[in-house]
Amino acid sequence: MTEKKKLILVVNDDGYEARGLEAMVEVAKSFGEVVVVTPDRAQSGKAHAVTMNEPLRLNLYKTVDGIPYWRTNGTPTDCMKLGQKVVLKDRPIDLVLSGINHGSNSSVSLIYSGTMAAAVEASFESIPAVGLSLLDYSPNADFTAAVHFGKIIVKQVLEKGLPPYVCLNVNFPKLPIEEIRGIKITRQTKGFWHEELVERTDPYGGKYYWLAGYLENIDDGEDTCEWALQHGYVSVQPVQSDMTAYSAINDIKYLENEFKR
Repeated sequence: MTEKKKLILVVNDDGYEARGLEAMVEVAKSFGEVVVVTPDRAQSGKAHAVTMNEPLRLNLYKTVDGIPYWRTNGTPTDCMKLGQKVVLKDRPIDLVLSGINHGSNSSVSLIYSGTMAAAVEASFESIPAVGLSLLDYSPNADFTAAVHFGKIIVKQVLEKGLPPYVCLNVNFPKLPIEEIRGIKITRQTKGFWHEELVERTDPYGGKYYWLAGYLENIDDGEDTCEWALQHGYVSVQPVQSDMTAYSAINDIKYLENEFKR
Protein backbone atom coordinates (compact mmCIF):
# COMPACT_ATOMS: atom_id res chain seq x y z
CA MET A 1 0.00 0.00 0.00
CA THR A 2 1.17 3.53 -0.74
CA GLU A 3 1.46 5.88 2.19
CA LYS A 4 -1.16 8.65 2.33
CA LYS A 5 0.27 12.03 1.37
CA LYS A 6 0.58 14.52 4.21
CA LEU A 7 -1.67 17.58 4.05
CA ILE A 8 0.35 20.72 4.80
CA LEU A 9 -1.09 24.21 5.24
CA VAL A 10 1.38 27.05 4.59
CA VAL A 11 0.71 30.53 5.99
CA ASN A 12 2.80 33.63 6.69
CA ASP A 13 2.67 37.22 7.91
CA ASP A 14 4.85 38.93 5.27
CA GLY A 15 2.19 38.66 2.59
CA TYR A 16 1.72 36.81 -0.65
CA GLU A 17 4.63 38.48 -2.46
CA ALA A 18 7.28 37.71 0.15
CA ARG A 19 10.32 35.77 -1.00
CA GLY A 20 10.21 33.80 2.23
CA LEU A 21 6.82 32.36 1.26
CA GLU A 22 8.28 30.63 -1.77
CA ALA A 23 11.07 29.28 0.41
CA MET A 24 8.43 27.90 2.78
CA VAL A 25 6.58 26.25 -0.10
CA GLU A 26 9.89 24.77 -1.27
CA VAL A 27 10.23 23.09 2.12
CA ALA A 28 6.61 21.96 2.32
CA LYS A 29 6.23 20.44 -1.13
CA SER A 30 8.92 17.87 -0.37
CA PHE A 31 6.56 16.19 2.08
CA GLY A 32 3.04 16.16 0.70
CA GLU A 33 0.02 18.08 -0.56
CA VAL A 34 0.43 21.82 0.01
CA VAL A 35 -2.21 24.54 0.34
CA VAL A 36 -1.18 28.19 0.81
CA VAL A 37 -3.22 30.90 2.56
CA THR A 38 -1.54 34.27 3.15
CA PRO A 39 -2.43 37.90 3.88
CA ASP A 40 -2.84 40.21 0.89
CA ARG A 41 -0.28 42.60 2.40
CA ALA A 42 2.48 42.57 5.00
CA GLN A 43 1.06 41.84 8.46
CA SER A 44 4.20 41.71 10.60
CA GLY A 45 3.75 42.54 14.27
CA LYS A 46 0.06 41.64 14.28
CA ALA A 47 0.62 39.04 17.02
CA HIS A 48 -2.56 36.99 17.58
CA ALA A 49 -4.98 39.57 16.17
CA VAL A 50 -8.17 38.30 14.52
CA THR A 51 -10.61 40.15 12.28
CA MET A 52 -13.96 40.73 13.96
CA ASN A 53 -15.40 44.05 12.79
CA GLU A 54 -15.14 43.72 9.02
CA PRO A 55 -15.82 40.91 6.55
CA LEU A 56 -13.03 38.56 5.60
CA ARG A 57 -12.32 38.16 1.89
CA LEU A 58 -10.63 35.07 0.46
CA ASN A 59 -9.49 34.67 -3.13
CA LEU A 60 -7.70 31.95 -5.06
CA TYR A 61 -5.21 34.01 -7.08
CA LYS A 62 -3.00 31.35 -8.65
CA THR A 63 -2.16 27.67 -8.83
CA VAL A 64 1.46 26.63 -9.39
CA ASP A 65 2.48 22.98 -9.87
CA GLY A 66 -0.87 21.93 -8.42
CA ILE A 67 -0.44 24.08 -5.31
CA PRO A 68 -3.35 26.51 -4.74
CA TYR A 69 -2.43 29.97 -3.42
CA TRP A 70 -5.14 31.84 -1.54
CA ARG A 71 -4.92 35.37 -0.11
CA THR A 72 -7.10 37.23 2.36
CA ASN A 73 -7.48 40.70 3.81
CA GLY A 74 -7.16 39.09 7.24
CA THR A 75 -4.35 38.59 9.71
CA PRO A 76 -1.93 35.64 9.91
CA THR A 77 -4.18 34.03 12.53
CA ASP A 78 -7.14 34.52 10.19
CA CYS A 79 -5.10 32.72 7.50
CA MET A 80 -4.82 29.68 9.74
CA LYS A 81 -8.54 29.75 10.57
CA LEU A 82 -9.61 30.24 6.94
CA GLY A 83 -7.24 27.55 5.75
CA GLN A 84 -8.57 25.02 8.22
CA LYS A 85 -12.27 25.88 8.27
CA VAL A 86 -12.93 27.15 4.73
CA VAL A 87 -10.30 26.13 2.18
CA LEU A 88 -9.74 22.65 3.57
CA LYS A 89 -13.24 22.35 5.04
CA ASP A 90 -12.09 20.52 8.16
CA ARG A 91 -9.94 17.99 6.35
CA PRO A 92 -7.41 16.74 8.91
CA ILE A 93 -4.25 18.84 8.57
CA ASP A 94 -1.01 16.98 9.21
CA LEU A 95 1.18 20.06 9.60
CA VAL A 96 0.98 23.85 9.57
CA LEU A 97 4.08 25.72 8.42
CA SER A 98 4.26 29.46 9.01
CA GLY A 99 6.91 31.64 7.33
CA ILE A 100 9.63 31.72 6.36
CA ASN A 101 9.66 35.09 8.07
CA HIS A 102 11.96 37.94 7.00
CA GLY A 103 13.62 38.67 10.37
CA SER A 104 14.00 36.56 13.48
CA ASN A 105 11.27 35.85 16.01
CA SER A 106 13.60 35.26 18.93
CA SER A 107 13.19 36.52 22.49
CA VAL A 108 10.18 38.79 23.08
CA SER A 109 9.60 39.13 19.32
CA LEU A 110 7.77 35.83 19.71
CA ILE A 111 4.97 37.73 21.47
CA TYR A 112 4.56 40.27 18.65
CA SER A 113 4.98 37.81 15.80
CA GLY A 114 2.18 37.12 13.36
CA THR A 115 4.24 34.22 12.02
CA MET A 116 4.26 32.50 15.39
CA ALA A 117 0.66 33.44 16.19
CA ALA A 118 -0.53 31.36 13.25
CA ALA A 119 1.51 28.39 14.49
CA VAL A 120 0.21 28.83 18.04
CA GLU A 121 -3.35 29.01 16.68
CA ALA A 122 -2.84 25.58 15.14
CA SER A 123 -1.49 24.23 18.42
CA PHE A 124 -4.76 25.13 20.18
CA GLU A 125 -6.25 22.07 18.48
CA SER A 126 -3.01 20.11 18.75
CA ILE A 127 -2.28 20.38 15.03
CA PRO A 128 1.51 20.05 14.63
CA ALA A 129 2.86 23.45 13.64
CA VAL A 130 6.22 25.08 13.03
CA GLY A 131 6.99 28.77 12.61
CA LEU A 132 10.22 29.46 10.75
CA SER A 133 12.14 32.75 10.63
CA LEU A 134 15.44 33.94 9.17
CA LEU A 135 17.60 36.56 10.86
CA ASP A 136 17.61 38.73 7.73
CA TYR A 137 15.10 41.54 7.20
CA SER A 138 16.02 42.14 3.56
CA PRO A 139 13.22 41.60 0.99
CA ASN A 140 15.86 39.79 -1.11
CA ALA A 141 17.20 37.62 1.71
CA ASP A 142 18.94 34.35 0.78
CA PHE A 143 16.83 31.48 2.15
CA THR A 144 19.09 28.67 0.92
CA ALA A 145 20.26 27.59 4.38
CA ALA A 146 16.78 28.06 5.87
CA VAL A 147 15.28 25.74 3.26
CA HIS A 148 18.02 23.15 3.84
CA PHE A 149 17.62 23.02 7.61
CA GLY A 150 13.87 23.56 7.37
CA LYS A 151 13.53 20.30 5.47
CA ILE A 152 15.54 18.48 8.12
CA ILE A 153 13.34 19.81 10.92
CA VAL A 154 10.03 19.25 9.11
CA LYS A 155 10.98 15.68 8.21
CA GLN A 156 11.66 14.87 11.85
CA VAL A 157 8.46 16.55 13.05
CA LEU A 158 6.34 14.61 10.56
CA GLU A 159 8.02 11.33 11.50
CA LYS A 160 8.17 11.76 15.29
CA GLY A 161 5.48 14.32 16.04
CA LEU A 162 5.22 17.03 18.67
CA PRO A 163 3.81 17.00 22.20
CA PRO A 164 0.09 17.90 22.37
CA TYR A 165 -0.65 21.64 22.19
CA VAL A 166 2.99 22.52 21.49
CA CYS A 167 4.41 24.17 18.37
CA LEU A 168 7.97 25.07 17.40
CA ASN A 169 9.60 28.46 16.98
CA VAL A 170 12.53 27.93 14.60
CA ASN A 171 15.03 30.73 13.93
CA PHE A 172 17.87 30.53 11.41
CA PRO A 173 21.05 32.62 11.64
CA LYS A 174 22.05 34.68 8.62
CA LEU A 175 24.80 32.33 7.50
CA PRO A 176 25.58 30.03 4.56
CA ILE A 177 24.92 26.33 5.12
CA GLU A 178 28.57 25.43 5.64
CA GLU A 179 28.94 27.97 8.46
CA ILE A 180 25.93 26.84 10.50
CA ARG A 181 27.17 24.81 13.43
CA GLY A 182 24.05 22.73 14.03
CA ILE A 183 20.65 22.79 15.73
CA LYS A 184 20.08 23.79 19.36
CA ILE A 185 16.95 23.23 21.41
CA THR A 186 16.50 26.52 23.24
CA ARG A 187 14.34 28.53 25.59
CA GLN A 188 13.05 32.06 25.09
CA THR A 189 15.62 34.74 25.80
CA LYS A 190 14.62 37.18 28.54
CA GLY A 191 14.58 40.62 27.00
CA PHE A 192 12.46 43.50 25.79
CA TRP A 193 12.31 45.93 22.90
CA HIS A 194 13.85 49.30 23.68
CA GLU A 195 11.47 51.45 21.65
CA GLU A 196 12.46 54.64 19.91
CA LEU A 197 9.48 56.59 18.58
CA VAL A 198 10.92 58.80 15.88
CA GLU A 199 8.87 62.00 15.56
CA ARG A 200 8.34 63.58 12.14
CA THR A 201 6.10 66.22 10.60
CA ASP A 202 3.79 65.71 7.63
CA PRO A 203 3.33 68.32 4.84
CA TYR A 204 0.37 69.79 6.74
CA GLY A 205 2.33 70.36 9.92
CA GLY A 206 0.90 67.40 11.81
CA LYS A 207 3.18 65.17 13.85
CA TYR A 208 3.51 61.44 13.27
CA TYR A 209 5.77 58.71 14.60
CA TRP A 210 7.79 55.76 13.29
CA LEU A 211 8.36 52.91 15.70
CA ALA A 212 12.02 51.89 15.83
CA GLY A 213 14.34 50.42 18.45
CA TYR A 214 16.42 47.40 19.34
CA LEU A 215 16.24 44.26 21.43
CA GLU A 216 17.56 44.65 24.97
CA ASN A 217 18.95 41.21 25.88
CA ILE A 218 19.00 40.79 29.67
CA ASP A 219 19.75 37.06 29.60
CA ASP A 220 23.28 35.63 29.73
CA GLY A 221 22.18 31.99 29.50
CA GLU A 222 23.80 29.71 26.94
CA ASP A 223 20.57 27.79 26.35
CA THR A 224 18.60 30.68 24.82
CA CYS A 225 17.44 31.43 21.30
CA GLU A 226 19.56 34.58 21.10
CA TRP A 227 22.70 32.76 22.24
CA ALA A 228 22.14 30.07 19.60
CA LEU A 229 21.68 32.58 16.78
CA GLN A 230 24.70 34.64 17.84
CA HIS A 231 26.87 31.52 17.91
CA GLY A 232 25.84 30.15 14.51
CA TYR A 233 23.16 27.62 15.49
CA VAL A 234 19.60 27.09 14.32
CA SER A 235 17.38 27.75 17.34
CA VAL A 236 14.41 25.40 17.90
CA GLN A 237 12.18 26.46 20.77
CA PRO A 238 9.06 24.61 21.95
CA VAL A 239 6.16 27.02 22.48
CA GLN A 240 2.78 26.68 24.16
CA SER A 241 -0.16 29.04 24.56
CA ASP A 242 -0.38 28.68 28.36
CA MET A 243 1.22 31.91 29.63
CA THR A 244 0.68 31.19 33.33
CA ALA A 245 3.70 32.08 35.46
CA TYR A 246 3.50 28.94 37.59
CA SER A 247 6.57 29.84 39.63
CA ALA A 248 4.81 33.01 40.80
CA ILE A 249 1.54 31.44 41.99
CA ASN A 250 2.71 30.96 45.56
CA ASP A 251 4.36 34.39 45.58
CA ILE A 252 1.01 36.13 45.13
CA LYS A 253 -1.11 33.92 47.42
CA TYR A 254 -1.25 36.90 49.77
CA LEU A 255 -3.98 38.34 47.54
CA GLU A 256 -6.35 35.55 48.56
CA ASN A 257 -6.03 36.65 52.17
CA GLU A 258 -7.24 40.16 51.30
CA PHE A 259 -10.78 38.93 50.79
CA LYS A 260 -12.21 36.32 53.09
CA ARG A 261 -15.87 35.87 54.02
